[in-house]
Amino acid sequence: MSEHRTALAWQRGDDPFERGNYRREHRLRFERGQQLTNSAAPGYGGIGDATDPEELLLAALSSCHMLTFLALCANRGYTLDRYDDDAVATLDKNPDGKFAVTLAVLNPRTQFSGEKIPDAAEIGTLHERAHANCFIAHSVRCDVQIRPE
Repeated sequence: MSEHRTALAWQRGDDPFERGNYRREHRLRFERGQQLTNSAAPGYGGIGDATDPEELLLAALSSCHMLTFLALCANRGYTLDRYDDDAVATLDKNPDGKFAVTLAVLNPRTQFSGEKIPDAAEIGTLHERAHANCFIAHSVRCDVQIRPE
């Protein structure tokens, strides 16, 4: 077991605070000192140059899948040179009629080198195993699809 911590700080400042008119940006600080500005998505009154919670959820899914995939490749003796993913999350109403991230699609592209290179079927199997063992994928209720290219 392990614990992971973040700290969030928000202040109204001199800005108004009323229905539909309030500051949404806030600072996130992670336990090893990294910080970023987060906000609501621009369509929900947030600022455009900040991350939003939906992006952070998608980034966590994408990152966890990649890290698990890297471990699987290394354990099997494959040399992975590059991994890219242009992931997409869909915010929609869930079966209860509430807005939720209902779908996350990961689109990983990989590049291998060396004497032992997995074929397309083995790459697919590695992605299936990575998804089955991804901590974050186990933590969400939305459909997570992996579409290796």
